[in-house]
Amino acid sequence: MAILPILEVPDPRLKTVSTPVEKVDDDLRALIADMFETMYAAPGIGLAAIQVGVPKRVLVMDLQEEEDEEGKPIKAPRVFINPEILDPAEEMSTYTEGCLSVPDQFADVDRPATCRVKWLDEQGDAHDEVFTGLLATCIQHEMDHLEGIVFLDHLSRLKRQMIMKKLEKARRMAA
Repeated sequence: MAILPILEVPDPRLKTVSTPVEKVDDDLRALIADMFETMYAAPGIGLAAIQVGVPKRVLVMDLQEEEDEEGKPIKAPRVFINPEILDPAEEMSTYTEGCLSVPDQFADVDRPATCRVKWLDEQGDAHDEVFTGLLATCIQHEMDHLEGIVFLDHLSRLKRQMIMKKLEKARRMAA
């Protein structure tokens, strides 16, 4: 397993529409393992393959919403291969989103409160489930990446410009 470099805006590869996975095999499972290691090291709760430069329709997520007896988050990794959103709710939910490709920047984004998702897991088994809450928000955020969309694209031009200026300033300060 390896920690992969995460692409950051304005890298043009983040605008790439990802292609479907043709075959679930050991090479794909190795990529998934690397994606989890990269996501946990960042740290984050979701990562799309395109964020590590691989334009395939693969997502990993771990919301770590539960804790053990010592108060440490319990890992709950989930893999989504060729995911599809079906039946998004008309009711919207607002969540303050961040993104590993837009480090340390956050903004409120409106998305459908629930959605039905179909996908394959890392064994190639099919799933179909209705997601709500943070899980619904996160799957929609990550699936946007598969279409070449980052959460900034959901913001007004002014908010997007403000975040990009903050990001540029942070990069200059770090250099």
